[in-house]
Amino acid sequence: MADSAAPITVRTRKFITNRLLARRQFVVDVLHPSRPNVSKSELSETLATMYKADKNRVVTFGFRTHFGGGRSTGFGLIYDDEATQRKFEPKYRLIRSGLMVAPPKTNRKLRKERKNRTKKVRGTNKAKAAEPPKKGGK
Repeated sequence: MADSAAPITVRTRKFITNRLLARRQFVVDVLHPSRPNVSKSELSETLATMYKADKNRVVTFGFRTHFGGGRSTGFGLIYDDEATQRKFEPKYRLIRSGLMVAPPKTNRKLRKERKNRTKKVRGTNKAKAAEPPKKGGK
């Protein structure tokens, strides 16, 4: 089996400095001939050293491995600071990078029941309808 110490080559193309969003953005091509794939954390460390940035400001996503393996292509962003990253990144990517905590999941059936209860009332009573009905037994 291939080990994780096998060499990889990281190339970037379509590099743009986006001043409005305070970031650098580019397409990432990764050549990894002797291993199945490369972890995003390893990629972000490599890109951070390439562009002299903090590895926590590097966001990589959308990777697809080419048919036959050995080569992957994805997208990369390097934010100037944490504040702009929090401002412009979607919530799910902030959760992935550890800058935000995922909200607790309620189970699917309860979510659907709550939604259907709120559909039956109008206006300010919707908040009251979202709570489950009280069991009033003797």
